Amino acid sequence: MRLIVVDGIDGSGKSTVATWIAEHYRARGEEVLVRTHPSDTWFGRMSRRSLIGEGRFMQALATFFFVLDVLYSVRMLRRWEGHDKVIFVRYVMATAYLPAGLHRQGYHFFCKLLPMPERLLLVDTTPECALTRIEEREHEREMFENIESLRKVRRKVLELSTEGWKVLDNSGPSVGSRSQLDDVLASWEALS
Repeated sequence: MRLIVVDGIDGSGKSTVATWIAEHYRARGEEVLVRTHPSDTWFGRMSRRSLIGEGRFMQALATFFFVLDVLYSVRMLRRWEGHDKVIFVRYVMATAYLPAGLHRQGYHFFCKLLPMPERLLLVDTTPECALTRIEEREHEREMFENIESLRKVRRKVLELSTEGWKVLDNSGPSVGSRSQLDDVLASWEALS
């Protein structure tokens, strides 16, 4: 089983790109599981519920439950060994939502604590594009889904993605993003 991580800011298109990756490997006859965080576990639901709140306490609560949700998924990897690929959508880059300074420490801590695969993909987009996508969704807005937060978090994500990450620019038409993804998938094939 190979673990793949797809990460990025809210509204960047992580889930869409993860679906394209899953389709690619399924077309080759592989078993693929896509696990999005926050997930539908109790921890994930609590994290999502906290993200709808406001203030530092709710941010800390959302972070706490998010970490537990990811740890639960990592624990479940043994049960998913029958899959050829497991794709985690949103993983260690969630540390970019921590306050400035702490985001680096949190990122390095979790990179040591959690399994870090060779296949890391950052789906990048402009904050303006991300906000447009967020506004098109039918869901209650989360605390970081505003232009100021998206700008701050994107700067941190780009800062953290310097080692081992492939970066896919998902700001334009999907045909361009899919072409970039084809290049990423080809480079991953060379790792095998």
